[in-house]
Amino acid sequence: MRWTRHPAFVWSLLASLMLAEGCRVREKATFKAVDDTCYRALATKIEYPEVSPCSHNEQDWAAVQPLTLASLGQMEYWNMTLEEAVRITLAQSDVIRDLGGTVLRSPGTVETYWNPAVVETNPRFGVDAALAAFDAQLTSSVFGEKNDRALNNEFFGGGTRLLNQDLLVQQTQIAKRSATGTQFAARHYTDYDANNAPSNLFPSAWNTNFEVEARQPLLQGAGVEFNRIAGPSNTPGLYNGVLVARLNTDVELTDFEISVRDLLSNVENAYWDLYFAYRDLDAKIAARDAALETWRRINALYVSGRRGGEAEKEAQAREQFYRFQEDVENALAGRLLGGTSVNNGSGGGTFRGGGGVQVAERRLRMLVGLPPSDGRLIRPSDEPVSAPIRFDWTEITRESLVRRAELRRQRWVTRRFELEQIASRNYLLPRLDAVARQRWRGFGHDLLASDSTGRDRFDNAYMDLVSGDFQEWQVGFELNVPIGFRQGAAAARNAELQLTRARAVLREQEHLVLHDAANAMAEFDRTVVVTQTAGRRLDAARHQLDAVEAAYDADKAPLDFVLEAQRRLAEAESSYYQAMAEYAIAIKNVHFAKGTLLDYDGVVLAESRWPDKAYADAAERDRLRGRPRVLNYASARQPVVGGGTYDQHSLESNPLGLGIPVEKEAIKTPVEETAPTTPEPTLPFGAEPLPPVQLPAAPVAHSVVQPLALLPSFDANLTPATASSSTK
Repeated sequence: MRWTRHPAFVWSLLASLMLAEGCRVREKATFKAVDDTCYRALATKIEYPEVSPCSHNEQDWAAVQPLTLASLGQMEYWNMTLEEAVRITLAQSDVIRDLGGTVLRSPGTVETYWNPAVVETNPRFGVDAALAAFDAQLTSSVFGEKNDRALNNEFFGGGTRLLNQDLLVQQTQIAKRSATGTQFAARHYTDYDANNAPSNLFPSAWNTNFEVEARQPLLQGAGVEFNRIAGPSNTPGLYNGVLVARLNTDVELTDFEISVRDLLSNVENAYWDLYFAYRDLDAKIAARDAALETWRRINALYVSGRRGGEAEKEAQAREQFYRFQEDVENALAGRLLGGTSVNNGSGGGTFRGGGGVQVAERRLRMLVGLPPSDGRLIRPSDEPVSAPIRFDWTEITRESLVRRAELRRQRWVTRRFELEQIASRNYLLPRLDAVARQRWRGFGHDLLASDSTGRDRFDNAYMDLVSGDFQEWQVGFELNVPIGFRQGAAAARNAELQLTRARAVLREQEHLVLHDAANAMAEFDRTVVVTQTAGRRLDAARHQLDAVEAAYDADKAPLDFVLEAQRRLAEAESSYYQAMAEYAIAIKNVHFAKGTLLDYDGVVLAESRWPDKAYADAAERDRLRGRPRVLNYASARQPVVGGGTYDQHSLESNPLGLGIPVEKEAIKTPVEETAPTTPEPTLPFGAEPLPPVQLPAAPVAHSVVQPLALLPSFDANLTPATASSSTK
């Protein structure tokens, strides 16, 4: 080869190889000499991220030790109404809580206050991102070059073989896509060329031109309907138009509503769980005190050796007392068992009492958003509804199919697939674009002269440009036909299958919602009947205990009958209040099943206000909606996505499940400016009261639980001392 004739080049190459080899050897030696123990020790340690501190100290937030059986003492109570619990929950729920610990297990799936805004402002799939595809785009570039080259053909060098050239190129363009798919562009091009070609008119010259271009799709990609669904994408199956983006936001808004509804349902469940825990504690305290009194009497006979104080009777009475004492302790502290929550047995939650006061109180605190303890014990101050309520089954089924949030969400999804199916059919058409271009050219020795009067032609480029002597135009068509349309056919078939699946899911959801409504209605009727029966059972248990105690005092009944009657009364009283709590939850579950729980709790959700320009544009487009168009590029009127604003407080006959428009002032009210309030207690929506049923009065008012009084004190001989009652 020719380069072997130059020994200097060969020696330099060998020297480079030797240096490279030497470096490699030294690097190996250095690597072997270094001990990597320190590196491994540091690299395998767990590191902690540096994050900005929260607005408050979480340790201070939970500084008070939670209440337990070990922290018995004089208690301060917080009498909380259900309305107050709902209000505090909404004020403290930036992150929607649940009872399953989802925020720890999978925080990415947790619904938050910001989720709708996050979806709305998504830079790839949000509404603004879809609208940005139709924004005007300004692009500009300036490049300078220095060319110094030898040419084999002097023809291409303008008469010289050694070309020396200074070149400057400047380009500016503003382009915009319209809703019909038309692409408009205005371009300005300027170049400066100074070279040594002897055939040049000027040693240096300027070329400038200005052109406008319009490209209108006639088949594929044409029309307002397609572009607002699919956007500017030319890829089948990729739909990111403004209508699809808005539907994604509507789906997220419905997800947020479902999360808020579930949270409020769990708050009510926890509230009535706590109510029952207090009532159950009352019943067990009363049974314990009665057993303690019976033990005292028999113990007195046992100490004096009189008849009726036999050892087996004293031990039996003592065992009865400690059984109830154990029940009191468990009813006060509770066990960490699953409480009543949504989707446990039924959509709104099947009652699961027995958690205990302290456990149920901490569960309510967690859902409401309060610290685990603040030195006070929350005590429900509302009583369950005691009068029977009658619901109309026809109205329940109609409301369930229209107002259930899950169905409304699936309808948004189905509507999105309907729009995607419309857009997918467009990809079965060939791409045929009509193109029109007009260009004005200018040429001159200079680019611009301040005074062009009396100057020679081609003195400056801009003078030549504005003269209009050099104009060019181009009109034509551009066709692109994929043979077979395989990708477009696959996109159309896929959209059809997606739509068919969404409709099938919607139909199955409607069936399931009706089953949920039927279960809720049946459970409601069961609690009405069982509450009355439990009340009669409680009244009978009281009379039985009074009669057995009288017979025992007259020495006509054994002790077993007295102890058994005490247990029966405690069970009957606990069962009665469990039925009352189940009745309250059953009323709530009927509203949950038919989609009116937020109305039942007096909660209204609304989107925040849009910019004023959006309202002005909407009013202008609504005014022009019925006017004929000069050029109708769309094959049909733009699709209707929604049926108006969803009103939570009224319901009209609407088989499509679309909402009823509300007043404009209600639409403009932002969420952050409206505090959720609960109206005065009224009958549930669609319910009519039955004639009042005489139920037995509550045997015990709300207990003011004094933990110190729950455990009796004893002397060294295990003789029971006086124990004060915990009921005031």
